[in-house]
Amino acid sequence: MSDLALASPQAQTRPALIGWLAAFATVTIWAVWAVATRHAVTHDLPPAAVGLLRFGVPALLLLPISWRIGLFPKNLGFLKGLGLLGSGAPFFLIVALGMQFAPAAEIGPLLPGTMPLFVALIGWLVFGERLGRIRIAGFALILIGVVCIGGYGLLFAGNGTWRGHVLLLAGACLWGIYTHAYRRSGLSSLQAAALIGLWSFLVLLPLGAPSLVHALDDGLAGSVILQAVVQGFLSGVAGIVLYGIAIDRLGASRAAAVSPLSIVLAALIAIPVLGEIPDTVALTGITLATLGVVLASGVFGSASKG
Repeated sequence: MSDLALASPQAQTRPALIGWLAAFATVTIWAVWAVATRHAVTHDLPPAAVGLLRFGVPALLLLPISWRIGLFPKNLGFLKGLGLLGSGAPFFLIVALGMQFAPAAEIGPLLPGTMPLFVALIGWLVFGERLGRIRIAGFALILIGVVCIGGYGLLFAGNGTWRGHVLLLAGACLWGIYTHAYRRSGLSSLQAAALIGLWSFLVLLPLGAPSLVHALDDGLAGSVILQAVVQGFLSGVAGIVLYGIAIDRLGASRAAAVSPLSIVLAALIAIPVLGEIPDTVALTGITLATLGVVLASGVFGSASKG
């Protein structure tokens, strides 16, 4: 008889509980990150400078781990490594550029709101993962909620915001690829954070350093420090580690299914920070997306980990 069969129900439940706690902590960090990034790239700092802070802090803090595993960890493989690194500098630059075009109210629906859809689609098309009817219904509700939250401008805007829409969807796709790549990489969450941070820092250093120095010369030290904390420590270290724990404990699809909850949190944070109040349709979308998260998470089914 296996150790799992001998374990108590409480012992079997504990890993899942840790996974859910990690997932909810992750989406909280994402919500803060979305609002902070949107504010930075539209007010104080260019995307490359913000990205340098985002990855420079974890690259420095996790340097001992990077030193041990090296720039090219053994047995990682080219495709899985590419999938991991795509969530670093490429993801950040694409998303930050998209935030310059798309209104803040549409960032949540298009980025964390569609992440679980991309994870599920990639899992189904590439890895043959199966989803139960309840979870499919949950994903459908998330999609409907995303459209409601984005409102008219999400689908029919003619003022160029479509560029932001395309870029944010591309970022969500990159994160979906990362989710599956990490799941199969054999790396720990800290190792993944160290690898992504170091590579991204090296890529962004020549692009972001001049802008960062210029910002400091202009008296924006306060904004730089705030972004270093939010981008570097919270998003760059804590967020990746917590998301890795969630994937390890829950599986790729379930961990990603919680991500639309960051839409709700981002909308609440944006009220005092950005002065944006969701309308009735957006609130309806938030409710539908939240219900979809509950169904897509698999808590009402016996779907295996994705």
